[in-house]
Amino acid sequence: MEEKDIQKILQKAEVLIEALPYIQRFNRKIIVVKYGGSAMVDEELKRNVIKDVTLLKLVGFKPIIVHGGGKEISKWVGKVGMEPEFINGLRKTDAPTMEIAEMVLGKVNKSLVQMVQELGVNAIGISGKDGGLLKVKKKYSKGQDIGYVGEITEVNAKVLYDLLEKDFLPIVCPVGLDDNFESYNINADDAACAIAQAVSAEKLAFLTDVKGVYRDPEDKSSLISELSVSEARELIDSGTVGGGMLPKLNNCMEAIEDGVSRVHILDGRIPHCLLLEIFTNRGIGTAILGDSEERFYTVHHSGKEQ
Repeated sequence: MEEKDIQKILQKAEVLIEALPYIQRFNRKIIVVKYGGSAMVDEELKRNVIKDVTLLKLVGFKPIIVHGGGKEISKWVGKVGMEPEFINGLRKTDAPTMEIAEMVLGKVNKSLVQMVQELGVNAIGISGKDGGLLKVKKKYSKGQDIGYVGEITEVNAKVLYDLLEKDFLPIVCPVGLDDNFESYNINADDAACAIAQAVSAEKLAFLTDVKGVYRDPEDKSSLISELSVSEARELIDSGTVGGGMLPKLNNCMEAIEDGVSRVHILDGRIPHCLLLEIFTNRGIGTAILGDSEERFYTVHHSGKEQ
């Protein structure tokens, strides 16, 4: 065997050894993955994400996927000749749109189940309606009616605990019922946060279309690897964070305050971003942690603790 071939094999061994402490630390721990953005549209990226989550399951994690489907819903709303309506940046979901949204989300849900099954892991796709998983009330945007959009009031965590205990990988579609058993569409970020809080997840990972949180959005070299809740508040107060990152960061802070150990914001367009963030010292996105959590940088002066 040539020297370069031996080096390649040794590099693989080093990667596996680097992953070992993380595998040990998070064995049997729950990780919630919010899956959305471009990584849901590109077939190759979709397959990579599903491979990552399946690997996490096979090395002892207990993953739960919560998926969105906004781009797919918009596509189908257009296909049937309907005009999407937005209020304060949020899609207004009237009754016909809700019908399409539920059909599209159901289709997305089962395609993800199919991919996991192909990789030899048992997955079960459920919506927030099943077993009363997600109870909601009508959500308003600055006092304005945005239709059948729900705000989660209760999560029946037992549904997920039962599936995890039986060794299934739950894949959750963000649709819920109100007290009158009306169907409501739920923002997938909100659903992932509420679920992570309800099951006291060790980690919550958001797959997005951005690399993470920047100190200066104009400077792509200012990506923050670790961010405490108080630092995140300072960034928000200073006006540095805006657009779609603002509600995401607020969700992250709320999740940390409600018992989730760490929240990760990752660029889902990077192949195998989940594995790189969870199993390597440096990671590739932004990890948000409680103010009292130990930091890898300050303790070890290199890399990043998960």
